[in-house]
Amino acid sequence: MGQASSQAAGAEHSAAKPIGMLIAAVGVVYGDIGTSPLYTLKEVFSGGYGVPVNHDGVLGILALIFWSLIWVVSIKYMMFVLRADNQGEGGIMALTALARRAAAGHAKLRTLLVVCGLIGAALFYGDSMITPAISVLSAIEGLGLAFEGIDHWVVPLSLIVLVALFLIQRHGTARIGILFGPIMVTWFLVLGALGMYGISQHPEVLQAMNPVWGVRFFMVHPGMGIAILGAVVLALTGAEALYADMGHFGRKPIARAWFILVLPALVLNYFGQGALLLGDPEAARNPFYLLAPSWALIPLVGLSTMATVIASQAVISGAFSLTRQAIQLGYIPRMHIQHTSSAEQGQIYIGAVNWALMVGVILLVIGFESSGALASAYGVAVTGTMLMTTILVSAVMLLLWKWPPILAVPVLLGFLLVDGLYFAANVPKIIQGGAFPVIAGIALFVLMTTWKRGKQLLVERMDEGGLPLPIFISSIRVQPPHRVQGTAVFLTARPDAVPHALLHNLLHNQVLHEQVVLLTVVYEDIPRVPPQRRFDVDSYGEGFFRVILHFGFTDEPDVPEALKLCHLEDLNFSPMRTTYFLSRETVIASKLEGMARWREALFAFMLKNANGNLRFFNLPLNRVIELGTQVEM
Repeated sequence: MGQASSQAAGAEHSAAKPIGMLIAAVGVVYGDIGTSPLYTLKEVFSGGYGVPVNHDGVLGILALIFWSLIWVVSIKYMMFVLRADNQGEGGIMALTALARRAAAGHAKLRTLLVVCGLIGAALFYGDSMITPAISVLSAIEGLGLAFEGIDHWVVPLSLIVLVALFLIQRHGTARIGILFGPIMVTWFLVLGALGMYGISQHPEVLQAMNPVWGVRFFMVHPGMGIAILGAVVLALTGAEALYADMGHFGRKPIARAWFILVLPALVLNYFGQGALLLGDPEAARNPFYLLAPSWALIPLVGLSTMATVIASQAVISGAFSLTRQAIQLGYIPRMHIQHTSSAEQGQIYIGAVNWALMVGVILLVIGFESSGALASAYGVAVTGTMLMTTILVSAVMLLLWKWPPILAVPVLLGFLLVDGLYFAANVPKIIQGGAFPVIAGIALFVLMTTWKRGKQLLVERMDEGGLPLPIFISSIRVQPPHRVQGTAVFLTARPDAVPHALLHNLLHNQVLHEQVVLLTVVYEDIPRVPPQRRFDVDSYGEGFFRVILHFGFTDEPDVPEALKLCHLEDLNFSPMRTTYFLSRETVIASKLEGMARWREALFAFMLKNANGNLRFFNLPLNRVIELGTQVEM
């Protein structure tokens, strides 16, 4: 998760000791799943599922939570998903790029995998809105236990905390990011201590580590069994962050932090809450806070609030990082990306994403008013993204890694079965308040697919009237125009055709520069392209050159800086001798075969408001000439 991850992971670049990396990983990666004990058991027993708060009911639920953590997180993510790194990068878009490469020889499968990746990415944005809302609400609700009559202040206080969190994003969070690790380590130690305190009161709760209790729960409550998974899955929220942050910490620190600190602390706390419920069924209204001694309640609310802010920060930063990857893979219009640190490339801020998330979070808090009500909307986006991740990892394991099907298929079927059950359990939530992340996901999916298809159609339409480059150069030899000093760089999506900006410039100004560079920027399905593979250069004679710049989906597309690597005697890219020519297309919806008229109109709107090539490629403002053209879709 881009920004927060890089901020807390700065120690990695200074050869930090393993313990330093472990603390940094705890601070960034585990904020979301680490704050799940605030609301998971509360939702299970007070969320209207009808689970009896008795010996068998408590042990059955604890068994389901414990073995879900083992199977989904410890086995699926730690042992398999984290191995599916794209040159060290993780996350749904990086995995989509990897799966797309794995299915290169299967067009239909490749398209299906891309659709799965886009669905997962779209649902992640829904999760990015719900996580801050439910986490901060659940933390502030603890004040209602400490002070009588303060319940009506929970929503306003939550909104103040959340709005402040979004307002500081543009300034970066490097300074407070240094505190993420120690605060979260303290949080997990407190979770474990509270859990041991509860377990000591009723040690028989440890029997729930036996999976038989989970099986028995399904047998005794067959109708409730699947439905209750919709609440149990709350214990797994944030599991996707383990994979998304792999590029900043690596697999080993994340795995070590999980097995050494996070998993034991979570299990102890869940079992401690279960022990409390065995002795006092009335504590089901808020077992997390009621597990603590009365004197520790207010400090615990403060610590919980800090932990939930950190969890929210990680999710927001993850949305920034995911957006940048999606932009450079061509699924989202270009947006202005602001770097909040001169030292760390991953510390970024995208204003449009930040304000959209803030509006969504505010609407969720005002609309649902409590973490219990919001829990009804939670889970759909999380389980949908987890299911898409499993499908993509399956393709990578079978097609790219070439694992023997006899070994891989049974394991993958087990993952798909569990993820499918969790997703099915959350489907009813769509009509119970969970429509919000689904609607947001559908809207984002439509936007991403419309943008991708629209860009393809735009290139096709412009190619219809395009002039092949060899024919154009031949005509230049026969009737050479007046040549002026300097280098002209024309950005074009097609390397084999003459850019429209070049034709317009020649038509209107009747001149050509001494050196004419036809520049195409290509994004690879890998995170980073090494400098030695950054560019390809071909000379066509008559002062014409074809340059192709290669970037990865996490690279910074700085064109002037990249062109400095082109060490050719015939080319001079000195800043005061180089002029960049851009073409700005205006799309007009038409009856031509392509997309539906409403999608063409939507694409035209998105194209008009997208960040232009000038800022995106970091071109010098005083050395750019932009020429417009109209295109019928």
